[in-house]
Amino acid sequence: MMMGAMSEDMMSMPGMSDLDMSVMQACLDACAACEQACTVCSTQMMSCAPACMNCADMCNTMMRAMLRMQGMTPAALVAMLDACIAMCQVCMDECMEHAAESDVCRMCAQSCQACMDACAAMRDAVLARG
Repeated sequence: MMMGAMSEDMMSMPGMSDLDMSVMQACLDACAACEQACTVCSTQMMSCAPACMNCADMCNTMMRAMLRMQGMTPAALVAMLDACIAMCQVCMDECMEHAAESDVCRMCAQSCQACMDACAAMRDAVLARG
């Protein structure tokens, strides 16, 4: 698990010290799964490739930012989570148009939904601290 490598110092940003690490881990895991699904989908279904590639990039950026919490304010984290949710929504909507014909698009759409749910839970946890 990625969170095992994080020290207490890394979580010392204002308002984040008591954040539930299981919520953060779930968000990291969902972003990783979504990134992988979107990457596969972008190589299989050319009509949704741009949305999938953008979503994969956003999920990767979200994971890297969460792992490097130093210097991030709760407001900045919430903004990034909102951006990740929005990108996953765009990708999911695009992939749902092909889900009936493509198992890859269906898997990608499901991963996007799971990522949106995890990012929303993380956002809610951050805002509850706020």
